[in-house]
Amino acid sequence: MWNKRREEEPPKAYTPPSPVGAAAPVAPNPVELKKEVTPVSTTPIGRMEPDSRGSATIGKAVKIVGQIYSKEDLFVDGDLEGTVEALEHKLTIGPNGTVHASVKAREVVVLGTIQGNVEATDKIEIRKDAKLVGDIHTARIIIEDGAYFKGSIDIVKPEPAKAVTRPPGAAPAVVASPAPATAGEVKR
Repeated sequence: MWNKRREEEPPKAYTPPSPVGAAAPVAPNPVELKKEVTPVSTTPIGRMEPDSRGSATIGKAVKIVGQIYSKEDLFVDGDLEGTVEALEHKLTIGPNGTVHASVKAREVVVLGTIQGNVEATDKIEIRKDAKLVGDIHTARIIIEDGAYFKGSIDIVKPEPAKAVTRPPGAAPAVVASPAPATAGEVKR
């Protein structure tokens, strides 16, 4: 009735008959090897995705009307109206991002659309399919082939640390350094 031997055997895979004179097929290995598939993209890593280390993200289904002040890097892939300030950080407008605002940041990367004036203390990058309509005020700018820009560009050199000027013949100013902390004091 029951054949235990048949239950224990795995089902055999069908192998088509080989032409006459061909080498005998090699038996398949019963242990199946799994390979991890790595997605292949022509876009460099991190180019379209927000940096997960210390950055805030406004997703593509989000619309914000108002003022944004960020103390970390910001990735905007949604709609934004108003003003955006990330004075010491990087602002990235994602490929789905649409910004109708005045923007101030250390660095601005545009992959989507900005309509408004942009001020960056370090640099502005307008990538291939991006669109920027407004005036730019920055130290460095990169506009890739295929990007759309309409407005004016004001290149400003970053201001070096201002040195104290003294009249000729004047003695140099003496700067007193603070006294070192004693055992009972803790400096923070």
